Amino acid sequence: MAQTERNSASKTSKSSKAKPRVAKVDEQDSAYFLKLVLYVIVGAQWLRITTASGTELPIPVGLLVGLLFASHEHFQVDRKIEYAILLVATMIGFFAQIGLFASI
Repeated sequence: MAQTERNSASKTSKSSKAKPRVAKVDEQDSAYFLKLVLYVIVGAQWLRITTASGTELPIPVGLLVGLLFASHEHFQVDRKIEYAILLVATMIGFFAQIGLFASI
């Protein structure tokens, strides 16, 4: 009888030591779309510094900030998409001359 009690006690202790389930992270489509729109806006920002001699030095500030934020993305597939969107937005921002202009 004692053997039976020990076996039933060991079975219950095994079931109580089961691994906790990890919650699946699901992102809504609207949140993902908003994030992509923000990456386009941030990626298009440039800082253009013009010197007294007329030399213009464009710096892709938005790309640098966007890469910083995108590198913290949980899923690698999302990260690759965000990197691609940042690069496209950076090129659009360069030719459309979007961003801050500073004269030194």
